[in-house]
Amino acid sequence: MSKKTLLVLAAGMGSRYGGLKQLDGLGPHEETIIDYSVYDAVQAGFNKLVFVIRPHFEEEFRQKVSSKYSKLAEVVHVHQEVDSYVPGLDQFPSREKPWGTGHAVLVCEGVIHEPFAVINADDYYGREAFAQMADFLDNRITGSNNALIGYKLANTLSENGSVSRGVCQVSDSLELVEVNERTKIARENGTIYYHENEQKFGLPEDSYVSMNFWGFHPDLFPMFRKGFIDFVRYARPTEKQEYFIPLVVDYLIKTGHSKFEVIPSNSEWIGVTYQEDREPTMRKFRQMADAGLYPESLF
Repeated sequence: MSKKTLLVLAAGMGSRYGGLKQLDGLGPHEETIIDYSVYDAVQAGFNKLVFVIRPHFEEEFRQKVSSKYSKLAEVVHVHQEVDSYVPGLDQFPSREKPWGTGHAVLVCEGVIHEPFAVINADDYYGREAFAQMADFLDNRITGSNNALIGYKLANTLSENGSVSRGVCQVSDSLELVEVNERTKIARENGTIYYHENEQKFGLPEDSYVSMNFWGFHPDLFPMFRKGFIDFVRYARPTEKQEYFIPLVVDYLIKTGHSKFEVIPSNSEWIGVTYQEDREPTMRKFRQMADAGLYPESLF
């Protein structure tokens, strides 16, 4: 079996949720969302797990989450700090907030040398999506052909507040043209809107969106590094501005370095953006267990 890595972005601070979502037991037996993702990934043939975390909760993360997986796959932990070393960058602007998802991928350059998928720690993606991505990584990925699992926007909203999504422009041949990070997306009076500069704009229900489930070839790491160095040096980012994965992807597409295949998923997103999302998420995991979609004990 070829080596396939799942990179889990687990360094977020959960400011809107009010705590570390990565460690919250939401399943019938206190399973975390990561537990479900790892279960689905291992079933699909992923055999290496890389977790990007913050140093201050590593001990608790190992104890509650990643220690369960050591018999299933190779497990690696990587720290994402605001001043994590990046070759070519001698100093960083002062800030407390992490640099974002693109930087989180970049700090794993030294430990990932094989095709890999990237997911968020606090999103449930559905087992079908892991099988689809595993097939892509096994059979179609190259340095110039990478992938995104595309979810339907209407399947990814929270009932308890607005969300941010990478809204995708997709060609008729399901090739990614562009990703635009849209914030404050919510349904209002039956229509989905996003807000920008105190204006609101409608979005189609069936728009493809990125939930940060990417398939990357390791040859792309130098582009992540170049993009981050340029971002820090020339974009003069504010304390809250982040280096998102779609910034790198957009650059790769526009410069012709890579095309991105959009793999459609009809799965319903399950996640916890807000504390109020917790109860419905727990209910959905209980229903899946009752329906026999998952064993009573995942590990």
